Amino acid sequence: MTKADLIDEVSRLAELTRKDSEVIVETIFDSVVRSLRAGDKIEIRGFGSFRTRQRKPRMGRNPKTGEKVEVPAKKIPFFKPSKELKDLVNEGVSDPAASAPPPAAPSTA
Repeated sequence: MTKADLIDEVSRLAELTRKDSEVIVETIFDSVVRSLRAGDKIEIRGFGSFRTRQRKPRMGRNPKTGEKVEVPAKKIPFFKPSKELKDLVNEGVSDPAASAPPPAAPSTA
């Protein structure tokens, strides 16, 4: 699903104009970004939580030349899905090993 698809879905479900739906979606995304920039954690119950993680500086390697490159420390966004979201995504999905038929016995003929 793209951002445009999400806007269309909000517009259809909430019976709003596409422009109003676009403002709502953009406002939510902007709020998430502002909070993460400020170092805040965002928790949406039943969906998951967003936060930032700090990566340490390290030595990397340019894949084209093989030259060593210093990669600076940086913050990265991290999303952790809630148990409810995991359960909803996996609803109706069973363990493939459990549903597979047992192997056939070798023939003695």
